[in-house]
Amino acid sequence: MARRSVPIEEKIESQKEAVSKAKDRYENELDKLEKLMQKRDELRSKELMEAFARSERSFEEVMRFLSGNEVDDE
Repeated sequence: MARRSVPIEEKIESQKEAVSKAKDRYENELDKLEKLMQKRDELRSKELMEAFARSERSFEEVMRFLSGNEVDDE
């Protein structure tokens, strides 16, 4: 019976290493995703500020619109 436990222990260690490597790859890919999403958010913020600067609306009008309390000008 002792003969069987040695290969199983080796398999367990091998699997632990495989899981560790997979976790490292996962964390690396997750980091890349987070950086890309942060870059996207920065670009969107810049685009929003540029649109606001070109707009003829006041700060208060824009804030009312964004909060859902827009009043029609008509």
